[in-house]
Amino acid sequence: MAEDRRSYVNILQEFSIPLLVGVAVAMLLANLEPALYAAVLHWQPVEALRIGGHAVDFHFLVNDIFMVFFFGIAAKEITEACLPGGSLSPLHKALNPLLATAGGVLGPVAVFFGGLWLAFELGIYTPADDAELLARGWGVPTATDIALAWLVARAVFGKGHPAVDFLLLLAIVDDAVGLVIIAVFYGDADSPIEPALLLLCLGGMGVAYALRRSGVRSWLPYVGVGGPLAWSGLYFAHLHPALALCLIVPFMPAPRRDLGLFRDEDEVDMMGEDLAHELQIEHSTLHQFEHQIKIFVDFGLFFFAFANAGVALAEIGPMTWLILGGLVIGKTLGVGLLGLLARAVGLPLPTGMTVRDLMMAGFVAALGLTVALFVATAAFDDPGLQGQAKMGALFSGFVGLAALAIGRALGFGPRPSNTVGKGDV
Repeated sequence: MAEDRRSYVNILQEFSIPLLVGVAVAMLLANLEPALYAAVLHWQPVEALRIGGHAVDFHFLVNDIFMVFFFGIAAKEITEACLPGGSLSPLHKALNPLLATAGGVLGPVAVFFGGLWLAFELGIYTPADDAELLARGWGVPTATDIALAWLVARAVFGKGHPAVDFLLLLAIVDDAVGLVIIAVFYGDADSPIEPALLLLCLGGMGVAYALRRSGVRSWLPYVGVGGPLAWSGLYFAHLHPALALCLIVPFMPAPRRDLGLFRDEDEVDMMGEDLAHELQIEHSTLHQFEHQIKIFVDFGLFFFAFANAGVALAEIGPMTWLILGGLVIGKTLGVGLLGLLARAVGLPLPTGMTVRDLMMAGFVAALGLTVALFVATAAFDDPGLQGQAKMGALFSGFVGLAALAIGRALGFGPRPSNTVGKGDV
């Protein structure tokens, strides 16, 4: 019975079911019972509680606190990817994926601004529209949904294909860039950044460094002491606090080698507990951190989707198509062209990955859903524009279905091991 329960939970996690159900429930409630949906978003567990003048409501708890852990997991993956055996080690091995990632950011931005210019030329937007306000949407299509991209990539390419790790690395770095965009470009104009308060962030990092130097193996003191300091520094400096654990996680003791992105295994699991005990090797702090909070994050994505995906269908508008075009056209061309440019100057694609794999990876990267919703919330205060931008992020979810259909039609999928690496064009 316990084994069946674990299997059921694993299926829910692997296929991002909580996230998808959250999107569906939010859309239904926002369109059928909008007053109830708004009441849930603004529900305050403690009515009088405020932080920095902001009511601690359901939306705040999800976007400003829960998402700290979501991005903390991403920071853990980047940290381990820099270890021996990781996707970023040695660095020259990662230069092609990193340049492709740059294309996955620059391409959507170029397509967005090109589309915005065309919308003004065609009269879709007029001089009466605030061009500067509309331009704030440029950061939304830079994002890639890590969980859904991984799920679709495994279905399209097959488990173990090098394009899967290529795409995961791209998605993780994309989302890190998305957070920087939020911090730097989407601050509150009425509340300018206060750099002096960022000293609290340095204090949190100092605590994490001291804990590491003291040999502390549990992740709880890093998150419980360093995390609140970093969160407070970002929040009161008027930067988005979801970045907080990205400043703390890299200080946690790491394993000696990375076994792959989003693998819930480390060297102890590979060699067995008994042998590891004899060799005095323990699970790393980074491994314990991910292993123990991953289920909380995966199921918590239901609440994130619920809090951010509730958009009225009537709010589809020009910004919807700018965001969707930036994601689909910009990601595909940006990743493809920069990846090809890197290859042309002597930085090869990962072994076993062809040019058509590269282009498909760029297309799958257009799945912007989770983080695109997050950036859209930060980009626009205007409810109408925010709703249109979120709808574009939601529509990008159909990229997954399109990728599966295209992959099947073009013969993508698992290949025999003796053919891997052949047929590069």
